[in-house]
Amino acid sequence: MTTTRTSTTRRSARGAALALLTGAGIALTPFAATASTGDAGGGGTGPVVTSTVVAPNHAAQVAVDTALAQQGKPYVWGGTGPGGYDCSGLTWSAYQAAGVEIPRTSRAQSTAGVYVDRANLQPGDLIFFYDPVGHVGMYIGDGLMVHSSTYGNPVAVVPVDSMWGYNTARRVV
Repeated sequence: MTTTRTSTTRRSARGAALALLTGAGIALTPFAATASTGDAGGGGTGPVVTSTVVAPNHAAQVAVDTALAQQGKPYVWGGTGPGGYDCSGLTWSAYQAAGVEIPRTSRAQSTAGVYVDRANLQPGDLIFFYDPVGHVGMYIGDGLMVHSSTYGNPVAVVPVDSMWGYNTARRVV
């Protein structure tokens, strides 16, 4: 009897290459990222929808590309990669790769940069949830964000509206 092993995590070769090069400290000219959305729970096992993400500037593009390249990696409390991330560790690491210093925790990140109205979100903006702030994701456009939600759910792209408790958003570049 032959069995076939399938993976529920889908990662592009481009995303894997970016993660490898970013981890090695190699800077690249940014390219449009491909985002895959899974189910709203962040498990990434639902239908795959792809869209091109184009950020408004170089630093935001690098941060978005870096965050998207982490899809499928596990949630790790206090994690800043490369093996796993918590929510603010993902956004912190993505902006570190872009050469932009932001605070490490979601609550501190919620005071960085400038306020952005929800109707004016752009790829790379940070979106915060709960009161007081206790979660952060990175907006990637089309009503979607990449985040590391909780134990048992890998880094994933989900609709912003799948998260309750929207608080505010900030633009750091």
